[in-house]
Amino acid sequence: MTSATVGFGLVPELACNVVRFKVFKCNNNASVEFVNMTTTKQKLTHRTWTKDGYFISTDPALIPIAELNTVFASDLFYWADALPEDVMRETLENSLCFGMYESPPAAPATSSTGPSETIQPKLIGFARCITDFTTFLYLTDVYVDPKMQGKGLGAWLIKCVQEVIEAMPHLRRSMLFTSSWEKSVPFYEKLMGMSVLECKRPAEGEKGGGVAVMQMKGPAFPDALR
Repeated sequence: MTSATVGFGLVPELACNVVRFKVFKCNNNASVEFVNMTTTKQKLTHRTWTKDGYFISTDPALIPIAELNTVFASDLFYWADALPEDVMRETLENSLCFGMYESPPAAPATSSTGPSETIQPKLIGFARCITDFTTFLYLTDVYVDPKMQGKGLGAWLIKCVQEVIEAMPHLRRSMLFTSSWEKSVPFYEKLMGMSVLECKRPAEGEKGGGVAVMQMKGPAFPDALR
């Protein structure tokens, strides 16, 4: 018996996945067994949750780039700026994104034989996780449309993020940054089990001091946080 792993589309429905096949030879007759090797990333980027006329999806293809860039360019997103469309698309594809949408109303019945109009869901919330899908996850760019706040949608969004985090058995840590001590810190402590890392550099000659969280400010570091 021989086995191999390949990445070509011998079977159409498996063309996007890595396909493992085993060749069995018996009495000069060979048979091939195909096994779908779906990756963790592929599983996590096709999750969906629904609630009261809203839904959350981790499919980056659903995210309207122009609308998201409008959010990034707004004063509410003081820690970020809009990105070129191709850069934004690549950023989303390389992250684990949670888009929250208002479900479109059902299309009215029509007698027309022409193609029906496709109604796109409205983006009302967003969260992005930078992760290797195994050991580390960093939560950033959390947003809920101000018109939709006060309905518990933000808490629902973060609970969905946390559900995915808790399903990562090899996770070492999840992290986030926030400057909102009064609102965001207790919010994430409650919903995600986060804790504030409070440590200081040990004095000369001393050992310990806890975990040192370090950063280097890049060229796009927001002026509001300098």
